[in-house]
Amino acid sequence: MVSARRGVAGRLPLSSLTRLADSLVDTEGEVSYSLDFDRDALQVPYVELRIDAELPLLCQRSLQRFLLPVKIVQRLGLIRNEADEAALPPDYEPLLMPADGMLQGAELVEDELILAVPVVPTMPGTEAMERDWPAPEAETERANPFAALSALKKPPSN
Repeated sequence: MVSARRGVAGRLPLSSLTRLADSLVDTEGEVSYSLDFDRDALQVPYVELRIDAELPLLCQRSLQRFLLPVKIVQRLGLIRNEADEAALPPDYEPLLMPADGMLQGAELVEDELILAVPVVPTMPGTEAMERDWPAPEAETERANPFAALSALKKPPSN
């Protein structure tokens, strides 16, 4: 694919991405992607990955379903062993090729989408909820693990 400078484009239903499904509130929708193979000016083989999706997530502030727009453009340097990683240009992410040389496009797309899911999904526009319902001061102090130590600290004697 690299020597022929070929590309692959397609669409995948979210329901087919089983590893990603655990992070989603449901699997309605699809992902469009393209993989373009080539070599750069230094003859480094790469695949440029483009992903466009809307991931259905559960907002941890409002507990409502929302769609997180995800647009990824990533250049992955194709390497045969981990030692080759050091030779990649700084703007490339390494992609270790399987022994048989066959790259699974759907798995690559799913991996990138898993990395794009935030640890704590929050719907845009819900920032006002924190402002309207601030945490009580006692709760904020209790959250600080060093608050008890500051109470034990004695004032310096002069």
